[in-house]
Amino acid sequence: MPDAASAPSPSRALIGDSEFDRDTAVTRREPGVYDIDLSAGWTIISAVNGGYLLAVLGRALADTLPHPDPFSVTAHYLTASRPGPAVVRTETVRTGRTLSTGQASLFQYDDEGNEVERIRVLASYGDLATLPDDVRTTATPPAMPPLEQCFGSADAASDTRLPSGGSPVEGSSAIADRLMLKLDPATLGWALGAPSGRGEMRAWFGLADGRDADPLSLLLAVDALPPTAFELGLKGWVPTVELTVHVRHRPAPGPLRVSITTRNLAGGFLEEDAEVWDSADRLVAQSRQLARVRLG
Repeated sequence: MPDAASAPSPSRALIGDSEFDRDTAVTRREPGVYDIDLSAGWTIISAVNGGYLLAVLGRALADTLPHPDPFSVTAHYLTASRPGPAVVRTETVRTGRTLSTGQASLFQYDDEGNEVERIRVLASYGDLATLPDDVRTTATPPAMPPLEQCFGSADAASDTRLPSGGSPVEGSSAIADRLMLKLDPATLGWALGAPSGRGEMRAWFGLADGRDADPLSLLLAVDALPPTAFELGLKGWVPTVELTVHVRHRPAPGPLRVSITTRNLAGGFLEEDAEVWDSADRLVAQSRQLARVRLG
Protein backbone atom coordinates (compact mmCIF):
# COMPACT_ATOMS: atom_id res chain seq x y z
CA MET A 1 0.00 0.00 0.00
CA PRO A 2 1.55 3.35 -1.02
CA ASP A 3 2.13 5.78 1.85
CA ALA A 4 0.72 8.71 -0.14
CA ALA A 5 -2.98 8.16 0.45
CA SER A 6 -4.37 10.57 2.98
CA ALA A 7 -7.20 9.88 5.42
CA PRO A 8 -10.64 10.17 3.81
CA SER A 9 -12.64 13.28 4.54
CA PRO A 10 -15.94 12.73 6.38
CA SER A 11 -17.62 15.04 3.86
CA ARG A 12 -16.41 13.21 0.76
CA ALA A 13 -18.99 12.39 -1.91
CA LEU A 14 -20.22 8.84 -2.30
CA ILE A 15 -20.48 6.81 -5.49
CA GLY A 16 -23.89 7.58 -6.96
CA ASP A 17 -24.14 10.97 -5.23
CA SER A 18 -21.34 13.10 -6.67
CA GLU A 19 -20.99 15.71 -9.37
CA PHE A 20 -19.55 13.06 -11.70
CA ASP A 21 -22.62 10.86 -11.23
CA ARG A 22 -25.04 13.73 -11.74
CA ASP A 23 -23.24 15.01 -14.83
CA THR A 24 -23.01 11.58 -16.49
CA ALA A 25 -26.61 10.58 -15.67
CA VAL A 26 -28.72 9.83 -18.73
CA THR A 27 -32.52 9.90 -18.91
CA ARG A 28 -34.15 7.05 -20.80
CA ARG A 29 -36.62 8.47 -23.30
CA GLU A 30 -37.47 5.05 -24.73
CA PRO A 31 -35.59 1.74 -24.98
CA GLY A 32 -32.18 2.46 -26.52
CA VAL A 33 -32.61 6.27 -26.55
CA TYR A 34 -31.29 8.52 -23.78
CA ASP A 35 -31.19 12.27 -23.22
CA ILE A 36 -28.44 14.17 -21.43
CA ASP A 37 -27.31 17.75 -21.02
CA LEU A 38 -23.53 17.67 -21.36
CA SER A 39 -22.05 19.77 -18.57
CA ALA A 40 -19.70 22.66 -19.30
CA GLY A 41 -17.83 21.64 -16.15
CA TRP A 42 -15.95 18.88 -18.01
CA THR A 43 -14.58 20.96 -20.88
CA ILE A 44 -11.09 21.76 -22.14
CA ILE A 45 -11.38 25.22 -23.70
CA SER A 46 -14.84 24.78 -25.31
CA ALA A 47 -14.74 21.04 -26.13
CA VAL A 48 -16.10 18.36 -23.81
CA ASN A 49 -13.44 16.00 -22.47
CA GLY A 50 -13.30 12.62 -24.21
CA GLY A 51 -13.08 10.60 -20.99
CA TYR A 52 -16.19 12.28 -19.61
CA LEU A 53 -18.02 11.49 -22.87
CA LEU A 54 -16.90 7.87 -22.64
CA ALA A 55 -18.35 7.67 -19.13
CA VAL A 56 -21.67 9.10 -20.39
CA LEU A 57 -21.95 6.49 -23.12
CA GLY A 58 -20.70 3.85 -20.72
CA ARG A 59 -23.54 4.64 -18.34
CA ALA A 60 -26.12 4.38 -21.15
CA LEU A 61 -24.69 1.00 -22.21
CA ALA A 62 -24.78 -0.25 -18.62
CA ASP A 63 -28.52 0.48 -18.64
CA THR A 64 -28.99 -1.22 -22.01
CA LEU A 65 -26.95 -4.40 -21.53
CA PRO A 66 -27.59 -7.21 -19.01
CA HIS A 67 -24.06 -7.00 -17.53
CA PRO A 68 -23.06 -4.11 -15.25
CA ASP A 69 -19.38 -3.36 -15.90
CA PRO A 70 -17.40 -2.18 -18.94
CA PHE A 71 -14.64 -4.65 -19.83
CA SER A 72 -13.50 -3.29 -23.20
CA VAL A 73 -14.64 0.01 -24.72
CA THR A 74 -13.50 1.38 -28.08
CA ALA A 75 -14.53 4.90 -29.08
CA HIS A 76 -14.06 6.86 -32.28
CA TYR A 77 -14.34 10.63 -31.82
CA LEU A 78 -15.92 11.96 -35.00
CA THR A 79 -16.50 15.64 -34.18
CA ALA A 80 -15.89 17.78 -31.09
CA SER A 81 -18.74 17.70 -28.57
CA ARG A 82 -20.03 20.90 -26.99
CA PRO A 83 -21.80 21.52 -23.69
CA GLY A 84 -25.57 21.30 -23.99
CA PRO A 85 -28.30 18.84 -25.01
CA ALA A 86 -27.33 15.53 -26.58
CA VAL A 87 -28.97 12.22 -27.45
CA VAL A 88 -27.39 8.80 -26.92
CA ARG A 89 -28.65 5.87 -28.98
CA THR A 90 -27.66 2.35 -27.97
CA GLU A 91 -28.04 -1.07 -29.56
CA THR A 92 -27.46 -4.55 -28.17
CA VAL A 93 -25.20 -6.45 -30.55
CA ARG A 94 -24.92 -9.74 -28.66
CA THR A 95 -25.66 -11.16 -25.24
CA GLY A 96 -23.93 -14.14 -23.68
CA ARG A 97 -23.55 -15.76 -20.29
CA THR A 98 -20.40 -13.87 -19.23
CA LEU A 99 -20.17 -11.02 -21.74
CA SER A 100 -22.57 -8.82 -23.66
CA THR A 101 -21.68 -6.44 -26.47
CA GLY A 102 -23.36 -3.21 -27.45
CA GLN A 103 -22.79 -0.07 -29.44
CA ALA A 104 -23.69 3.53 -28.70
CA SER A 105 -23.50 6.89 -30.45
CA LEU A 106 -23.90 10.41 -29.12
CA PHE A 107 -25.59 13.05 -31.29
CA GLN A 108 -25.96 16.82 -31.09
CA TYR A 109 -27.34 19.48 -33.42
CA ASP A 110 -25.08 21.90 -35.29
CA ASP A 111 -25.76 25.61 -35.79
CA GLU A 112 -27.92 24.84 -38.84
CA GLY A 113 -30.10 22.39 -36.93
CA ASN A 114 -28.60 19.26 -38.51
CA GLU A 115 -28.04 16.20 -36.31
CA VAL A 116 -24.33 15.40 -36.03
CA GLU A 117 -22.80 12.23 -34.63
CA ARG A 118 -20.04 13.17 -32.17
CA ILE A 119 -18.75 9.82 -30.91
CA ARG A 120 -19.37 6.14 -31.66
CA VAL A 121 -18.58 3.33 -29.22
CA LEU A 122 -18.43 -0.46 -29.38
CA ALA A 123 -18.13 -2.13 -25.97
CA SER A 124 -18.17 -5.46 -24.19
CA TYR A 125 -19.63 -5.64 -20.67
CA GLY A 126 -19.38 -8.27 -17.95
CA ASP A 127 -19.38 -8.55 -14.16
CA LEU A 128 -16.03 -7.69 -12.55
CA ALA A 129 -17.15 -9.29 -9.28
CA THR A 130 -17.18 -12.73 -10.91
CA LEU A 131 -13.59 -12.68 -12.20
CA PRO A 132 -11.04 -15.08 -10.64
CA ASP A 133 -8.30 -13.66 -8.41
CA ASP A 134 -5.45 -15.32 -10.36
CA VAL A 135 -3.05 -12.59 -11.60
CA ARG A 136 0.15 -13.32 -13.57
CA THR A 137 1.84 -10.16 -14.77
CA THR A 138 5.16 -8.45 -15.34
CA ALA A 139 3.55 -5.01 -14.96
CA THR A 140 4.58 -2.95 -11.93
CA PRO A 141 3.09 0.23 -10.44
CA PRO A 142 4.76 3.47 -11.59
CA ALA A 143 7.51 4.81 -9.35
CA MET A 144 6.12 8.13 -8.12
CA PRO A 145 6.73 10.45 -5.17
CA PRO A 146 4.06 10.51 -2.43
CA LEU A 147 1.00 12.59 -3.24
CA GLU A 148 2.04 15.47 -0.97
CA GLN A 149 5.29 15.83 -2.93
CA CYS A 150 3.51 16.14 -6.28
CA PHE A 151 2.01 19.25 -7.89
CA GLY A 152 -1.04 20.40 -9.72
CA SER A 153 -0.12 22.72 -12.61
CA ALA A 154 -1.58 25.62 -10.61
CA ASP A 155 0.66 24.67 -7.67
CA ALA A 156 3.69 24.82 -9.93
CA ALA A 157 2.73 28.19 -11.34
CA SER A 158 2.33 29.67 -7.85
CA ASP A 159 5.44 28.09 -6.31
CA THR A 160 8.08 30.80 -5.96
CA ARG A 161 10.84 28.20 -6.20
CA LEU A 162 9.81 27.31 -9.74
CA PRO A 163 9.69 29.62 -12.82
CA SER A 164 6.31 29.26 -14.50
CA GLY A 165 6.30 28.71 -18.25
CA GLY A 166 2.54 29.13 -18.71
CA SER A 167 0.06 26.68 -20.14
CA PRO A 168 0.60 25.04 -23.56
CA VAL A 169 -3.13 25.52 -24.27
CA GLU A 170 -4.74 28.94 -24.50
CA GLY A 171 -8.04 29.26 -22.68
CA SER A 172 -9.51 27.77 -19.53
CA SER A 173 -10.05 24.09 -18.68
CA ALA A 174 -13.09 23.79 -16.43
CA ILE A 175 -12.45 20.09 -15.92
CA ALA A 176 -9.41 20.92 -13.75
CA ASP A 177 -11.73 22.17 -10.99
CA ARG A 178 -13.43 18.78 -10.82
CA LEU A 179 -10.30 16.68 -10.49
CA MET A 180 -7.75 15.97 -7.80
CA LEU A 181 -4.71 15.80 -10.06
CA LYS A 182 -1.19 15.87 -8.63
CA LEU A 183 1.56 15.49 -11.22
CA ASP A 184 4.86 13.72 -10.70
CA PRO A 185 7.46 16.55 -10.72
CA ALA A 186 9.53 14.51 -13.20
CA THR A 187 6.76 15.00 -15.79
CA LEU A 188 5.93 18.61 -14.92
CA GLY A 189 8.58 20.35 -17.01
CA TRP A 190 6.02 21.59 -19.55
CA ALA A 191 4.31 23.69 -16.84
CA LEU A 192 7.63 25.30 -15.96
CA GLY A 193 8.71 26.17 -19.50
CA ALA A 194 11.22 23.31 -19.61
CA PRO A 195 9.64 20.15 -21.12
CA SER A 196 11.76 17.03 -20.70
CA GLY A 197 11.42 15.84 -24.29
CA ARG A 198 10.19 12.46 -23.03
CA GLY A 199 6.67 11.33 -23.83
CA GLU A 200 5.69 10.63 -20.23
CA MET A 201 3.00 11.88 -17.86
CA ARG A 202 2.29 10.53 -14.37
CA ALA A 203 -0.10 11.72 -11.68
CA TRP A 204 -2.14 10.87 -8.64
CA PHE A 205 -5.78 11.05 -9.72
CA GLY A 206 -9.14 11.40 -8.04
CA LEU A 207 -12.32 13.42 -8.19
CA ALA A 208 -12.24 16.78 -6.40
CA ASP A 209 -15.26 15.94 -4.22
CA GLY A 210 -13.52 12.84 -2.86
CA ARG A 211 -15.73 10.26 -4.58
CA ASP A 212 -13.92 6.94 -4.84
CA ALA A 213 -13.26 5.42 -8.24
CA ASP A 214 -15.48 2.83 -9.88
CA PRO A 215 -15.36 1.21 -13.35
CA LEU A 216 -17.16 4.14 -15.01
CA SER A 217 -14.83 6.77 -13.54
CA LEU A 218 -11.87 4.73 -14.81
CA LEU A 219 -13.08 5.65 -18.31
CA LEU A 220 -12.48 9.27 -17.30
CA ALA A 221 -9.16 8.62 -15.56
CA VAL A 222 -7.38 7.34 -18.67
CA ASP A 223 -8.06 10.62 -20.51
CA ALA A 224 -7.79 13.22 -17.73
CA LEU A 225 -4.06 13.96 -17.50
CA PRO A 226 -2.30 16.64 -19.54
CA PRO A 227 -1.22 15.20 -22.91
CA THR A 228 2.23 13.64 -23.19
CA ALA A 229 2.72 16.00 -26.15
CA PHE A 230 3.32 18.81 -23.64
CA GLU A 231 6.43 17.03 -22.32
CA LEU A 232 7.53 16.59 -25.94
CA GLY A 233 7.58 20.38 -26.21
CA LEU A 234 4.39 20.72 -28.27
CA LYS A 235 1.57 23.16 -27.62
CA GLY A 236 -2.13 23.38 -28.38
CA TRP A 237 -5.12 21.09 -28.16
CA VAL A 238 -4.45 17.35 -28.66
CA PRO A 239 -7.78 15.87 -29.83
CA THR A 240 -8.41 12.15 -29.49
CA VAL A 241 -9.14 10.23 -32.69
CA GLU A 242 -9.64 6.76 -31.19
CA LEU A 243 -9.53 5.47 -27.61
CA THR A 244 -9.71 1.87 -26.35
CA VAL A 245 -10.00 1.15 -22.63
CA HIS A 246 -9.72 -2.20 -20.84
CA VAL A 247 -11.13 -2.28 -17.31
CA ARG A 248 -9.39 -5.08 -15.37
CA HIS A 249 -10.59 -4.79 -11.79
CA ARG A 250 -12.96 -2.83 -9.59
CA PRO A 251 -10.68 -0.26 -7.88
CA ALA A 252 -10.06 -0.14 -4.15
CA PRO A 253 -10.90 3.11 -2.29
CA GLY A 254 -8.26 5.82 -2.38
CA PRO A 255 -6.38 7.82 -5.00
CA LEU A 256 -5.32 6.24 -8.29
CA ARG A 257 -1.95 6.42 -9.97
CA VAL A 258 -2.06 7.05 -13.72
CA SER A 259 0.97 6.59 -15.95
CA ILE A 260 0.90 7.55 -19.65
CA THR A 261 3.67 7.05 -22.21
CA THR A 262 4.17 7.90 -25.86
CA ARG A 263 6.82 6.06 -27.87
CA ASN A 264 6.06 7.30 -31.37
CA LEU A 265 4.98 10.61 -32.88
CA ALA A 266 4.82 10.56 -36.66
CA GLY A 267 2.87 12.45 -39.30
CA GLY A 268 1.15 14.60 -36.71
CA PHE A 269 -0.28 11.68 -34.73
CA LEU A 270 0.88 10.01 -31.53
CA GLU A 271 -0.24 7.13 -29.35
CA GLU A 272 -0.77 7.36 -25.60
CA ASP A 273 -0.60 4.15 -23.56
CA ALA A 274 -2.10 4.52 -20.08
CA GLU A 275 -2.05 2.33 -16.98
CA VAL A 276 -4.22 3.01 -13.93
CA TRP A 277 -3.24 1.53 -10.56
CA ASP A 278 -5.33 1.56 -7.39
CA SER A 279 -4.33 1.96 -3.74
CA ALA A 280 -3.93 -1.83 -3.42
CA ASP A 281 -1.25 -1.84 -6.16
CA ARG A 282 -3.57 -3.49 -8.67
CA LEU A 283 -3.63 -2.63 -12.36
CA VAL A 284 -7.31 -1.69 -12.70
CA ALA A 285 -7.40 -0.20 -16.21
CA GLN A 286 -5.31 0.11 -19.36
CA SER A 287 -5.86 2.15 -22.49
CA ARG A 288 -4.37 3.18 -25.80
CA GLN A 289 -5.44 6.20 -27.79
CA LEU A 290 -4.48 7.78 -31.08
CA ALA A 291 -4.35 11.57 -30.90
CA ARG A 292 -3.60 14.38 -33.30
CA VAL A 293 -1.03 17.08 -32.56
CA ARG A 294 -0.25 20.44 -34.06
CA LEU A 295 3.32 20.62 -35.36
CA GLY A 296 5.33 23.76 -36.03
